[in-house]
Amino acid sequence: MAVEVVMPKFGLTMNDGILKRLLKQPGEAVTEGEPLFEVETEKVLNEVPAPASGVLVAFLFNEDDTVDCGVVLAVIAQPGEDVEALKTRYRAAPARAQPAAPPSAAKAAPPEASAAPAGARRSITPIARKRAEELGVDLSNVAGTGPGGRVTREDVERAAASAQPTAAQGPRAQAAPARAAEGGAVIPLKGIRKTIAERMMQSLHGSAQLTLTIEADVTAATDLRAHMGRESEFTYTDLMIHAVARALRRHPRLNSTIEEGVIRLRDEVNIGMAVALDEGLIVPVIRNADRKTLREIATETRDLGKRAREGKLRLEDVEGGTFTITNLGTYGIDGFTPIINHGEAAILGLGRIIERPAIYRGEIARRSMMTLSLTFDHRIVDGAPAATFLQTVIETFNYGER
Repeated sequence: MAVEVVMPKFGLTMNDGILKRLLKQPGEAVTEGEPLFEVETEKVLNEVPAPASGVLVAFLFNEDDTVDCGVVLAVIAQPGEDVEALKTRYRAAPARAQPAAPPSAAKAAPPEASAAPAGARRSITPIARKRAEELGVDLSNVAGTGPGGRVTREDVERAAASAQPTAAQGPRAQAAPARAAEGGAVIPLKGIRKTIAERMMQSLHGSAQLTLTIEADVTAATDLRAHMGRESEFTYTDLMIHAVARALRRHPRLNSTIEEGVIRLRDEVNIGMAVALDEGLIVPVIRNADRKTLREIATETRDLGKRAREGKLRLEDVEGGTFTITNLGTYGIDGFTPIINHGEAAILGLGRIIERPAIYRGEIARRSMMTLSLTFDHRIVDGAPAATFLQTVIETFNYGER
């Protein structure tokens, strides 16, 4: 019996995934466990293995299509099965690849079913329904290009881009959302970008955030790197991760979370390291950073950064963070107001290191200065303890254990 391959669910918060790369072509033999396709989730790019051996009959979606979890997206024929017959069956039965719409979606959907011929059943993906509502598109007038005539998000966006209000359409068409008639490029809010948007709003609405900034003299740290020269195996971010991890052991409130009305101190110190990508931001995690040497941290950050840019991070690489560090100093930024990752107590922003005149031991001297921006949840910790934590970080950054 043919094996249906569904969109997997990676994590409790995942509702859909983007089919990014098809690693096999219809008609090819597949072996159980070998890579079949790649899926971009809200956090990382995942390689999905074939659940069974056989012949790939077809993919029911195209690359870059958004597919709900649990929806059938590919079919594998078992030995002895008629591949051509299976192709015909799945092309003729798109409803097999479409889960039942939730009650809320059904209620909000435009009444396109009533406009369809009697007895006809149109298949429309949930994301297409939602996009149609956003753009003011009448789904009864949209031709589907998906398998079996399924209406996809791309179909809706094409219809919105080509729609031109006419007198025959009457006042209702003129009252459609302005953005549907204004033209211009449309960038779907999906994947990593969608996750960032949702998590940042969730964080801002769910915590009392306050940012402290301080200009720190980090000459000792820059002298150390200059002294090591080419032998230096660490960046300033590595050095800051090392310092923050040790400071968190002395200030555990900054390494905590609020759960069910209590402040829970975390047992582990797992430092998230924000990495900028073309499509957004991802935060791989250095686990048990307080137990690792500076050399070990530097090795791990290089590996995580490289895999993040190559899209090869695993789900476990980006989960479990307890504190985050984000560095905009490489872009010439001094100070800023970072937003806490939801579920954490604080985030530290690093500005650029710049040489400037400063009073040092009673004299004007050239010193290396750096602005640190600490955003913390005021429900968990007050300003004075947060400021003390910053002082500990600076001291450890300059003179801590190496």
